[in-house]
Amino acid sequence: MEASGDGRLTRAPRSRVRTATLLCAAAALAAAAVPASAQPEAAPTPTPGTVVVADCFSEAQVRPEEYLLACGDGNNRLVGLRWDTWGPRTATATGTDMVNDCRPYCAAGRFHPYPVKVTLSEPKPWPDLTDVQRFTMIRLVYTDTAPSPVAKDVTYKLVY
Repeated sequence: MEASGDGRLTRAPRSRVRTATLLCAAAALAAAAVPASAQPEAAPTPTPGTVVVADCFSEAQVRPEEYLLACGDGNNRLVGLRWDTWGPRTATATGTDMVNDCRPYCAAGRFHPYPVKVTLSEPKPWPDLTDVQRFTMIRLVYTDTAPSPVAKDVTYKLVY
């Protein structure tokens, strides 16, 4: 039922009801069709003595496949990370830095891939977790071009 222009309740056209029903059914089928393998896995629990990298939610990560660099807006993230090493002093990986060009503004921008080598370093004790150290620096070396105006070799402090 819907209100007409003069305030009377009238029946909604059948086609509108049918369309809404079909859309709801399609959404339910799509949600049910997502395989369990597409669901995010729980991060491995760090063991004492493990060096981790903290994500945007201050969760300990070990060898993450993805890592969000821009926690505030999500406009820069590392994807497809393949870890060559994960040791007590450094961890190294190759992957892709996906960077939003924010043109004409970030919500309408496009993400561009930049191949990158990643090095995590300078582990320090994590105040919230006993016997766990976390990497505090990340170095990105772009193997092709770097996103403007970023240098091809840049190091950031991890503050999470």
